[in-house]
Amino acid sequence: MGEHTETLGPYTCETPFERGGGLCKLCRLLPESPQGRKCARLVARSPAMRQLLQRASTVANTDASVVLRGESGSGKEVVGRALHANSARKLKPFIAVNCAALPGELLESELFGHAKGAFTGAQVARKGLFETADGGTLLLDEVAEMPLPLQAKLLRVLQDGEVRRVGESQPVHVDVRILCATHQNLQQCVREKRFREDLFFRLKVFTLVVPPLRERTEDIPMLAGMFLEQEGHRAGFSAKAMAAMGKYPWPGNVRELQNAVKHGAVLSQGAVIELEHLPEELSLPMVAPPPPDEGELVTLEEAERRHVLRVLEACGGQQVDAARVLGIGRTTLWRKMKGYGLEA
Repeated sequence: MGEHTETLGPYTCETPFERGGGLCKLCRLLPESPQGRKCARLVARSPAMRQLLQRASTVANTDASVVLRGESGSGKEVVGRALHANSARKLKPFIAVNCAALPGELLESELFGHAKGAFTGAQVARKGLFETADGGTLLLDEVAEMPLPLQAKLLRVLQDGEVRRVGESQPVHVDVRILCATHQNLQQCVREKRFREDLFFRLKVFTLVVPPLRERTEDIPMLAGMFLEQEGHRAGFSAKAMAAMGKYPWPGNVRELQNAVKHGAVLSQGAVIELEHLPEELSLPMVAPPPPDEGELVTLEEAERRHVLRVLEACGGQQVDAARVLGIGRTTLWRKMKGYGLEA
């Protein structure tokens, strides 16, 4: 999980810890997760990530709810796995669910389970993720996209420690630590009446902000090397390729870097990855957006509409990419497009 650099007084050792070497001397977190996936490893050479992990270490071995804030692809789930791996729950399940990926009815069944015959297609009774994660940790990714009625039910579960499967009245006791991840400002969502204030204060016991990759460029060489190792590629990067990766702003963050490394590994066919092997946007100059028309005064709503449409056009109509650039959820973008009279 963790690849940290060792800090001795004011000096920094540039060699990452070997796996299995005990606690990281920097943040006191275990350097590897027994349940982690091959990409669930943290890199912390940059001051921004070191500060984050040192803060995470103070809350890891508790049952406190944590809100993980950060842009899409920045590594919120990986930090969540680190919290789980360094807690007393580490031998129990870690389960993540994307609240934006399912409509409210299916998400309720996914979280709480359902009885046989509770709805069309429910041919057998099924446990929900709360029951499955009993004793462990449940990460609610994109929690700001959860429908308001379901937020009320989630609040009840957090207060009572009990879930009721859809179609059943008998409660089931669960012991689950809750982590939430979002790229949105939950306080702003509360002000906009899109997120319950009582649920917000119930969840926000502790907040960790995961910095975007452009604010921790010192981590790029180690991250790129880690992803290259996962591809089974041993030749490495040329100086030009590494320089380009260091200058690129990475709007898709660590996830985009991982895909860029995969792109380079495929095209290089085992040789040194050159700049031309990387996605073309890394070698193209960044084009500044056109200046706004300062002579025209429009409402805030109209300014937002124009900006959303401009981003959609720049992304070739790809809503997932546009939502990422705008810093909003896919469902939120869909609602805005519907309000603009566009086919979503």
